[in-house]
Amino acid sequence: MTDRSLPPRSAIAPEHTWNAPSVFASVEAWAAEREGVAAALPAFESRFKGHLADGPATLVEFFDSLSDLYGRAGKVLVYAGMESSVDTTNQAAAAMDSQANSLYSQVLAATAFAGPEILAIGRDTISAWMEQEPRLRVYAHYFDNLFRQQAHIRSAEVEAILGQLADPFGSVATTARLLANADLQFRPATGADGSTVPVAQSTIAELMLAPDRELRRTAWESYADGYLSCKNAFANNLATALKQTVFLARVRGHGSALESALFPYNIPVEVFHNLIDTFRRHLPIWHRYWTLRRRALGVDTLHPYDVWAPLTDAQPQVPYTQAVEWIAEGMRPLGNEYVEVLRQGCLRDRWVDIYPNQGKRQGAFSSGWKGTYPFIMMSYNNSLNSLSTLAHELGHSMHSYLAWQHQPMIYSDYSLFVAEVASNFNQAMVRAHLLATQDDPGFQIALIEEAMYNLHRYLFQMPTLARFELEMHERTERGEGLTASLMIERMADLFEEGYGGEMAVDRDRVGITWAQFGHLYTDFYVFQYATGISAAHALAQGILDGKPGAADAYLEFLKAGGSLYPLDALKLAGVDLTSPAPVEAAFGVLAGYIDRLERLVG
Repeated sequence: MTDRSLPPRSAIAPEHTWNAPSVFASVEAWAAEREGVAAALPAFESRFKGHLADGPATLVEFFDSLSDLYGRAGKVLVYAGMESSVDTTNQAAAAMDSQANSLYSQVLAATAFAGPEILAIGRDTISAWMEQEPRLRVYAHYFDNLFRQQAHIRSAEVEAILGQLADPFGSVATTARLLANADLQFRPATGADGSTVPVAQSTIAELMLAPDRELRRTAWESYADGYLSCKNAFANNLATALKQTVFLARVRGHGSALESALFPYNIPVEVFHNLIDTFRRHLPIWHRYWTLRRRALGVDTLHPYDVWAPLTDAQPQVPYTQAVEWIAEGMRPLGNEYVEVLRQGCLRDRWVDIYPNQGKRQGAFSSGWKGTYPFIMMSYNNSLNSLSTLAHELGHSMHSYLAWQHQPMIYSDYSLFVAEVASNFNQAMVRAHLLATQDDPGFQIALIEEAMYNLHRYLFQMPTLARFELEMHERTERGEGLTASLMIERMADLFEEGYGGEMAVDRDRVGITWAQFGHLYTDFYVFQYATGISAAHALAQGILDGKPGAADAYLEFLKAGGSLYPLDALKLAGVDLTSPAPVEAAFGVLAGYIDRLERLVG
């Protein structure tokens, strides 16, 4: 790699940016709508608060108005998030994002009366009203879920206060994001030839894939050291988030933070523990991989910065348009309609903010709202890993697109528990297509390395972080103090167990890993990456094997959105995550890739 600098946001060609004007034509239009939504809240409360028991017609009118209100507020939120994500140094965009989140908190507070009022009407009356008024029947799942949670829903006054807490409580995640993306400074990485390369959130993933070991080492150390320089701030920030979670769990009468996080989605805590237990039993598969990688790289000692090192010089260059075509072909078993929507989104409708720029936040994500495009932010760099990231985010986006097309606003979103299924499903399908059509050994090695990159994240890093997260929540529940030193020590211990003596461990730099994952600000999210990839591989295998009806069942799962409980939606698609069997099978996929890689690299 040679010296280079990232372009400013202003230098990115409009055709390579996501289509923000499709949401609002201008910042002024956005501001007018934000003010319009805020102005609509008093009239909404005046019309419906205290009146939901008036009859089924009023309840239908309420849901219609609620859908309109949430649709408008959601677009305000999405647009502001788009502006701030692509340039975290843009203070005006940061202010917009804060204003949008504040507005959304106001909407939550203004609508918080609904749950308690509907519960007061009673299940029997609601059932009778659904018989009288057919337009209410679409909300049957909403009502069932509401009454299921009745014991944990507080009075309208308390619910309104909890709604107002969403904004100030959300600031800890914002602080972590701003620290990581706007304030942290990383020293440049240095290659073996003495050249320097900037280390940034939008470049670190690519640097970890560099063949130059010295470049990888210095980039990895620089990145970890950046976080270590603010370790106390990150630790206090995360500790505050954990305290907030425990507080909310206790307010709602849950037995633990884990139970509180999973209860809204009707997921038993055993699903979490099944994942962790299965992961720990299969750690020897990872130990075997570390040994294979050390031998393949020809190094005496493997280090964490070697985990992503290329095992072949034949690293394919994959331009963005080629990636879109390969992804489209890989998803062909789902039918032409799915494929053509995907292609148009990527190539004509500008769903994707494609390339890196200064200040662009780390990682990649899919974002949007019913009534917008399902947008994608990433930093594409013409590699197989970037192709895979695009396929992953398109899984999210097509999930959203189909849910928005087939569900009302109230079911237009889907839970985190199922979110990672669609994304990993796309990656599994595209990988299978490329393995079947690209027979060059170098390409196949690179492709399997990409698969291992993903599996390492989902079946190694995320379960390890989930173990850390559970322990930190339990310590908080017991009233124990959390410090940066404690967090670093426990994180390092967990990674050392996962490395099984096959990896040199720089305890401070490995131990700060928790600060590098903003996912921890969404309670018990990280374990769902592992359950998600497990379900995804099971569903993809059914379609690749030609199982009758498998593709149609999967599409029905995508279209269901939030109209079913997550575990029921997955059963509709054909996989049962109340059993550890899909996770066991995912580790079988991992072992199979290791076998194949072992043959290819000799």
